Amino acid sequence: MKRFLSCGLALALFGLATVGCAPRNDATDTPRSGPWRATLQLPGGELPFGLEFARENGKLVAFLQNGSDRVKVNEITVDGHKISLRMDGFENRIDATLEGNAMRGTLTMIKSAGKRQEIAFAARHGETHRFTKDAATAGPQPADVSGRWATTFGEDGSASIAVGEFSQSGAIVTGTFLTPTGDHRYLAGELRGRELSLSKFDGGHAFLYRATLGEDGVLRGRFWSGLASVDTFVARRDENASLGDAEDATRLRADAKPLDFSFPDVAGHQISLRDPYFKGKVVIVTLAGSWCPNCHDEAALLAAMHARKRERGLEVVSLMFEQFGDFDRAREAVYRFRDRHKIGYTTLIAGISDKDDAASKLPQLNGVYAFPTTLFIDRSGRVRKIHTGFSGPATGKHYEKLVADFERLTDELLAEPAPRS
Repeated sequence: MKRFLSCGLALALFGLATVGCAPRNDATDTPRSGPWRATLQLPGGELPFGLEFARENGKLVAFLQNGSDRVKVNEITVDGHKISLRMDGFENRIDATLEGNAMRGTLTMIKSAGKRQEIAFAARHGETHRFTKDAATAGPQPADVSGRWATTFGEDGSASIAVGEFSQSGAIVTGTFLTPTGDHRYLAGELRGRELSLSKFDGGHAFLYRATLGEDGVLRGRFWSGLASVDTFVARRDENASLGDAEDATRLRADAKPLDFSFPDVAGHQISLRDPYFKGKVVIVTLAGSWCPNCHDEAALLAAMHARKRERGLEVVSLMFEQFGDFDRAREAVYRFRDRHKIGYTTLIAGISDKDDAASKLPQLNGVYAFPTTLFIDRSGRVRKIHTGFSGPATGKHYEKLVADFERLTDELLAEPAPRS
């Protein structure tokens, strides 16, 4: 009978005492290319979203998918079986362990004052359904929720209006909610019978909605944002539903002095609207934050407008109200925001992500009700228009109108002559 040498004896015989026979444990795994079905565990249940890995110029990238929206993630690190995805332009990150066709871990979301929410994350390769496998054929015949809905979030004193807009193909539903402070961006889900489920994770927010369409035609449901926020909502079909004049909520006070401010830029230099650099120029001032997905949508628009029109005298100043009171941490977040949108305009670190703080920094305004809030200032330094909130690309024709309005107003102000000195 043959006899086999033990690992230790083999080493001794061959004089290889410094070489181990155990397999090396430093191999690097990479997630398989193609689609993954990812989920986050919220108090309201499982929040699904699409996740896809790919190679671009030899580099591993990922895409977060919600309906037609694909958000690219460039900052990915892989160490052995560990993988980390840091959301472009945000401070949020996913840390997970690869297990063949699956991965498990945690989404860490940075909230106001730097507080952290840690949400259980899981994903499985090759699955593409949202909530239910074969949603188009499984379960009872779906009702119809396509169209426009007058919506109220919350109850009594905390109630706020919104407009839901949904498209439906069989059981598959996509759409968004428009609110006075901005839209909920791209939502995707399904309708099983009369039970509506929608979700999104786009790097900035984790939203989950569950509702029932009653026999009276009213949608009644609940809305979860991350781990700490839950609200009720009621929606009634109304093709004329409107937010009214919500975009004009922010105004100059009657006794306001000319708009002015002084805040540090990312290099620590104090910048004022009264600096000679801005004299005689049209200036768009926006109150924003890197944590705010609607602010990302606006930044993409403003960065492109600024690049096209700065030679004609357009400048943009973004007053960034960040999650951190610490300047260095806020500056890092703003740098990431700038990098994501290739921003060439001025970004100033103005305060923390709180509407009351923002209002106190700009006492000329009657209040700050939304991030972003956008001020259009003519060549003589007068505020000519204030726009509250932002309807992004997920709102379709509403976004197209907003872009047209921003472009038209900016061109009108640029066409006006500069004041004589």
